[in-house]
Amino acid sequence: MPDAASGNSRPDIINSVEQLEELYGQPVPRSLIKEIDYISEHYRPFIEKSPFVVLATVGPEGLDCSPRGDPAGFVRVADKKTVMIPDRRGNNRADSLHNIVRDPRVSLLFMIPGIGETLRINGRAEISIEPALCESFAMQGKLPRSVLVVTVDRIYFQCQKALARSHLWSAGAQIPRSELPTAGQIMQALSAPGEFDAASYDANYPEHMKKTIY
Repeated sequence: MPDAASGNSRPDIINSVEQLEELYGQPVPRSLIKEIDYISEHYRPFIEKSPFVVLATVGPEGLDCSPRGDPAGFVRVADKKTVMIPDRRGNNRADSLHNIVRDPRVSLLFMIPGIGETLRINGRAEISIEPALCESFAMQGKLPRSVLVVTVDRIYFQCQKALARSHLWSAGAQIPRSELPTAGQIMQALSAPGEFDAASYDANYPEHMKKTIY
């Protein structure tokens, strides 16, 4: 960022496209070939086999990134330009939805367990409450409150490097849950003294999730 006192830029910070391109050079040609504006027959299975997608949105207050998951196929390919995502029960913060009603731009990152490539979609979303559409996404007799209808602007796959480096799908990369604070412990630490019982929350959560997952 520019130095407010001197007006000069820090030499250790990239702050222009020209500097960036000088450092990284031009894109590898094949990285551009794979980007298209419709869901091809090769890209469609990456959507239909994915049980997990990350939804990125932008709004006046800033950015949001939200995980969405269900059995594979929960993101429906309606046609070559459209995918649909049910909005399942959550905590009612609805950060992503608040953003979408004010700025429809979204990005999706699809992941498939055991597969190194990921799929990215950039597009625009609408929030539909059409009854028949919501009913078509019912799970365990429960309907989503709404369905995100995403129009695809750009779609492309990401190579395996990031997942290979992270060993994300390797059993050996897993760590014991005990190495991290529990949800209850985090909530208790952020609450006023005596207002939250971490042990009770953690003990009851598995049963709570069974009742509220849909």
